[in-house]
Amino acid sequence: MPPTEIILPALANGVLSGGVYALVALGLTLIYGVLHIINFAHGSLLMLAMFATYFTFTVLGIDPYVALPAMALVMGVLGYGLYRFVVGPFSHGDDRNILLVTLGCAVVIDNLALALFKGDTRTIETAYSFDVIELGPMFLTMPRVISFAVAIVLCVALALLIARTDLGRAIRAVAKERTGARLVGIDVENVFALSYAIGIACLGAAACLLLPTFYVNPSVGNAFVLVAFTIVVLGGMGSFVGAMLGGIIVGVTESLGGLFLGEALGQIGISLIFIAILLFRPTGLFGARA
Repeated sequence: MPPTEIILPALANGVLSGGVYALVALGLTLIYGVLHIINFAHGSLLMLAMFATYFTFTVLGIDPYVALPAMALVMGVLGYGLYRFVVGPFSHGDDRNILLVTLGCAVVIDNLALALFKGDTRTIETAYSFDVIELGPMFLTMPRVISFAVAIVLCVALALLIARTDLGRAIRAVAKERTGARLVGIDVENVFALSYAIGIACLGAAACLLLPTFYVNPSVGNAFVLVAFTIVVLGGMGSFVGAMLGGIIVGVTESLGGLFLGEALGQIGISLIFIAILLFRPTGLFGARA
């Protein structure tokens, strides 16, 4: 068994990674909670945001953390337009059609990225890429600490937006009862589009937090969307608290799994804990029974 001096840093790094995973999953759980569909284009849109962040840094010289507000806004506008002009019109109000439309968007985005950027893997290096923070026996990289802190702040801000604002109340009303929301004058289609936009804006922010410590290529979204789906189901479909806690659990499990089983087998731990929780609580940690 590895000594404590190795386990503690692995545990801490898992928590730091989990915060960013939670941000990716929050966008997915918001879209599910309102639209009641799985957004198959989620990973592809994250990949698109990561490429945008990469070129913003390499071409314009703008630090990913500085670019975060603008990237979140741009991706939010893209998400709103995507729902208004593609997902909504082509789905004709049928949830099954929405699944197919988002899957089609994912295929188009992935292949377009492959044609434009080829299969090359790209990374960036900032002035603080190799800076570390010493915390007792642990040495934590500066970008991971910054990304975790910003991700938690954004997660809390999103939760407050849904809980305390008029838009949040409209989103919760539509998620609970669409017909009733229409009867009281809520523009349901606009709420759908705004919810989709907020979910995709989360991906813009997550891309800026991921890129200083991760790579980007046309298939990178596939790995993250699998993790995001696991977190959403693990925490409970539509639960914000569950998504945040699920992100931390998955991050820690991935880190410790890689430590004990090796990098190639580290992902097995995520699947095992996922199956175990679903066996004992099929609705997830914070999911409500239908």
